[in-house]
Amino acid sequence: MPLFLNDEQSMLRDTAKDFVGEKAPVSHMRKLRDDKDATGFSRDLWKQFAEMGFTGILVGEDHGGLGLGHVEAGVVLEEIGRNLSPSPFLSTAVAAVEALKGTGHAERWYPGILKGETVAALAIDEGAKHRSSVGLKAERAGNGFRLSGRKQFVTHGHVADLLIVAARTAGAADDEAGVTLFAVPQGAAKMSVTPERLADSSLAARIEFDGVEVDADAVIGEVDAGRDPLGRLLRAGRTGAAAEMLGVGAGAMDMTVNYLKERKQFGTLIGSFQALQHRAAHLYSEMEVARAAVLKAQQLLDAGDDSTGSGGADAAVSVAKAMTGMATMLSVQEGVQMHGGIGMTDEYDIGFYMKRQRVLAEMFGDANFHADRLAQLAGY
Repeated sequence: MPLFLNDEQSMLRDTAKDFVGEKAPVSHMRKLRDDKDATGFSRDLWKQFAEMGFTGILVGEDHGGLGLGHVEAGVVLEEIGRNLSPSPFLSTAVAAVEALKGTGHAERWYPGILKGETVAALAIDEGAKHRSSVGLKAERAGNGFRLSGRKQFVTHGHVADLLIVAARTAGAADDEAGVTLFAVPQGAAKMSVTPERLADSSLAARIEFDGVEVDADAVIGEVDAGRDPLGRLLRAGRTGAAAEMLGVGAGAMDMTVNYLKERKQFGTLIGSFQALQHRAAHLYSEMEVARAAVLKAQQLLDAGDDSTGSGGADAAVSVAKAMTGMATMLSVQEGVQMHGGIGMTDEYDIGFYMKRQRVLAEMFGDANFHADRLAQLAGY
């Protein structure tokens, strides 16, 4: 597989770059933050995403979507990251669409996603760090299930129309089997949602399920076999988060390189200092390696590789998430350092890139989580 975009993908990249750069630049995020916007993103912008066809990239043509793949979704996500544009694209048009694919819920939720009217949130995390364990209980009750427990870091959970909830229907929290995914509509009785701002000013919710009752039709896939749709969700989400993070790192690197070309000390451009040139070259190299890892993972997913061994798509996704986390952390840290004191001020945008990178690096597992996962896939 060639590790570059083909002509069609390059055209999509140019379209996404112009659209996101014009409609949702960094100043758009800054305004939402300064206004203390309670939604956390613009619903009008979400509809414009739909009008551009972006929300249907991963939806099959039989459902009215574009029937494209993870490479194309990543192209859009990279521009979202480069502009720090708040949107539910990753949770809704990527992760949720993949989780619902091939299930009866696709008929119900895809039309709203395609129109930019539906927002989905992923209720999968229960602790301070992302882990594979699922402890929230789903007990049979009448013709359905009763959900009890709590989730946190549910991005857009306070405004989502659809919550995809990972629950335990059998076994213990750390067991691989016995997990079931549920589609829970917003506003369900006995469910309390508390939004909180994260470091990057985005909003994520803590959700308490105090005996929330859902009928049997809420099950996504099969009872006790939720690891399959959850696996699709996580592979798509992790690869998408890596692509968005790549955009964050690239945006920070561009700002930094431009600053080196403009800023003078003692009448000399600081970009002419060899020590800074070496650091900039090192950063560029790390970013290119991460970019190749992300594209490799996207291509394997698009090829339908669902193998879970050390040489398949599952491993490639973890490599992409871990490498992108490390490379983009270098990018934002170098960006703040090379900007000097101004890099620490709120008036200058470079600090926003560091905050967004930190949140994306934790989402769906940080670099240490994925390094450990790769070791386990290799039999260690």
